[in-house]
Amino acid sequence: MRAVQDCMDVLNGKWKIAIISSICYYSKRRFSDILNDVDGISNKMLSKELKELEINQLVKRTVLDTQPVTVQYELTDHGWSLRTIIENLTNWGIEHRKKIFES
Repeated sequence: MRAVQDCMDVLNGKWKIAIISSICYYSKRRFSDILNDVDGISNKMLSKELKELEINQLVKRTVLDTQPVTVQYELTDHGWSLRTIIENLTNWGIEHRKKIFES
């Protein structure tokens, strides 16, 4: 049970899985891209969540030498290990939606 709790502690909250999904789907994303992908998240909350994902070594932040400065996010190797889980959640969500709307 402790392993499940550890997972829940890292991925807790409303936004983290959606953020990881956005980056996972596109491989590399800018802050504004993630902001557009994740419906309803604020700039401040996205920044906070990305910092937490970075602390937990799931996301890598890269500042590109452009004018204006561009910040890019990508999953670390450890973050990519969540891909199967994200795909399974996606498939379950599709099937669940079908089941609910068929009723």
